[in-house]
Amino acid sequence: MASGSDTVHSNRTNAILGALLGTLLFVQTVRIIDESFSGPEKPHAEATHKATATEAAAKPAATDPAAFNKLLASASAERGAGLVKQCQICHNTEEGKGAKIGPDLYGVVNRPVASVPGFNYSAALKAKGGNWTFAELDKWIEDPRAYVKGTSMSFAGLKSESKRADLVAYLNTLSKSPAPLPK
Repeated sequence: MASGSDTVHSNRTNAILGALLGTLLFVQTVRIIDESFSGPEKPHAEATHKATATEAAAKPAATDPAAFNKLLASASAERGAGLVKQCQICHNTEEGKGAKIGPDLYGVVNRPVASVPGFNYSAALKAKGGNWTFAELDKWIEDPRAYVKGTSMSFAGLKSESKRADLVAYLNTLSKSPAPLPK
């Protein structure tokens, strides 16, 4: 028969092993989710060629609003709907659903920065001012922490200009009266 100290030692060992296995399972789950959002796309060869040419032509999008508007004119809100899933981890996209970790994204296009009532924005974002125009959203989505130093948003950013254009085109649809996209 096992003594009391053997039982305590066995229970402690089981707890440690359980915590270790649980942590490993959590890390693997996060990696799988991350890969599902950033995995390679497999579009048709022609679409890939067009996207590559468009991205090359729009290289200065981060600093040139006119270049981003040109890219936005041919953006796909449908592709943006797929990209917004990573945003929905922290943001609601449906009208009236309210904030999660981040503010509600419904009606974000042309909304004043840091203006959702009751949401506790960082001091850096409050100080930014202005509105979330297409160009501002492009810069923000590319790298929030570089664009607004001191923001509390932890999103690493979306480096692909064409994906940012698709996402902004979709965000624009989240409104009772979407802004007209550039021609």
